[in-house]
Amino acid sequence: MEEKGNQIRLTAGEIAQLWIQYLNDSSSKCVLSYFLEKAEDEEIKPIIQYALELTRTHIEKIKAILTEEKHVVPYGFSIKEDVDLAAPRFYSDSFVLNFINQMSKVGLTSYAGSVSASVRDDIKSYYMDCLTETMQLFKKSTDLLLSKGLFIRSPSLPNLEKVEFVKKQWFMLDVFGEKRPLTAAEVDNLFTNLQRNALGVAALTGFSQVTQHKDVKQFFLKGLEIGNKHIKLFRSKLEESKLPAPMGWDSEKTNSTACTFSDKLMMFFTSGLIGLSIGYYGTAVSQSPRGDITAMYNRLSLEVQLYSEDGANIMIKNGR
Repeated sequence: MEEKGNQIRLTAGEIAQLWIQYLNDSSSKCVLSYFLEKAEDEEIKPIIQYALELTRTHIEKIKAILTEEKHVVPYGFSIKEDVDLAAPRFYSDSFVLNFINQMSKVGLTSYAGSVSASVRDDIKSYYMDCLTETMQLFKKSTDLLLSKGLFIRSPSLPNLEKVEFVKKQWFMLDVFGEKRPLTAAEVDNLFTNLQRNALGVAALTGFSQVTQHKDVKQFFLKGLEIGNKHIKLFRSKLEESKLPAPMGWDSEKTNSTACTFSDKLMMFFTSGLIGLSIGYYGTAVSQSPRGDITAMYNRLSLEVQLYSEDGANIMIKNGR
């Protein structure tokens, strides 16, 4: 056990996680503050408020940890610099609820990784608390989506009648253009990656409307092109197996062109989405034995990585 006042120094992994979480929470604070300011649905408002309170608490706790350890606190995002709370309504409340639900899923994965990367008891306990809080946010947002009839379930499959073992390479490779049925994991990955891309496309469509810089606008438009292409591919794989595919979120935003978020904030958020896509595609590859599915994800992952490089160059060029 570590004695209070005589703690070992933070590891590189612990510092990295604290920095990442601080930047994520400070950006979320800006976005959620705007969402709460514009929310009209009295059932959705408390969910936004709860998520916002979590980000505020996390920011203060991380700041205290880094200050006590005599580490510099990251230069994150602020209401004053990165969001105009007086800007017109931008996204619908149902989009916001789905956005929070998806981000809570990301948070569950992220905080679980932070727990496993932590050695010191106080840091480990902090992330375990974050994990518990995020589980509550996920449950609250999922329950409300279900009660409002907005939750989009992945396809159901017929009940299995017996256990079968793979006996031929045909299970992984195409034979004369014939493909075996998708496995449950392949269906779920195609469905959820389609959903994430649809949400990302809606976000980028909005970002492209309000950005003030030509190069940033072109970057967002390129992201829209890539996202729509990936949606089309995922949908085609599901439809080949006569499975339903979720609809997009294009109708869940307004036509406002007012400067709502700073380009710095929108670029950071988009970079985060890119990183998540690469990670989720990698997971899908590991869970997809069928050759054409694996090849598709590898190809799309490379495309996203090249797009990520474009974003990094823009942020470096503009000091973002």
